[in-house]
Amino acid sequence: MAMTIKKTMPSSAKDPAAKEKSKFKRVVLKLSGEALQGSQKFGIDPDVVSCIAGQVKEVKSLGVEMAIVIGGGNIFRGVKAASHGMDRATADYMGMLATIMNALAVQDSLEKLGVHTRVLTAIEMKELAEPYIRRRAIRHLEKGRVVIFAGGIGNPYFTTDTTAALRAIEIGADVILKATRVDGVYTSDPELDKNAKFCHHLSYMQVLSQGLKVMDSTAISLCMDNSLPIIVFNLIKKGNIKKVIIGQNIGTSVGNQER
Repeated sequence: MAMTIKKTMPSSAKDPAAKEKSKFKRVVLKLSGEALQGSQKFGIDPDVVSCIAGQVKEVKSLGVEMAIVIGGGNIFRGVKAASHGMDRATADYMGMLATIMNALAVQDSLEKLGVHTRVLTAIEMKELAEPYIRRRAIRHLEKGRVVIFAGGIGNPYFTTDTTAALRAIEIGADVILKATRVDGVYTSDPELDKNAKFCHHLSYMQVLSQGLKVMDSTAISLCMDNSLPIIVFNLIKKGNIKKVIIGQNIGTSVGNQER
């Protein structure tokens, strides 16, 4: 009697999602405070925060260890206040407090989706969050929790871009994902200049020498000295965080070599 052999499709062929694997093990997602305000002129838009939280949860399902650094510009900008006469150190400390408010908002949204989180602050406030301790942060990541770094680095005169670079290096992240309102880095502001050209890849020195607004110069220098790549992408387009994580060629990469 002839034997009938039943051919079975591999699981990856049955399920397209099975092919999706993260290119990175551990990442730092840098969000600006303005990203949380949406179309509002000030404050936090709950719908926008929920959308970001949903994208983070989607990425977590790929097994990625994720840390988040959030700015505070939607609530208070230290540099702007200083330019109007406020003491710079005082203004920067107020900005750090704004980042903690944003971090708590993102934490609340993630927890509602069942994503376990920890907020770690550079400024100690035990009633709200844990103090930043490098080994504790790494342990939380290893346990699958999303870690949200708030309060900057705890010192004035440093931006949250620098915080993202420093924390990423400290925890051994593979990349910084810099979320913006445009598709990547352009030769000039695409919202003001129609002739602005898109840059697919840039070296650290190109960013510094051309004064391109990727991250501040301190952050770029830290990344360059430690060979930490940066990917700048559009956060507004839903699903882009996942696309970057699985290695799709979107946004602008900053580093030593092409992606």
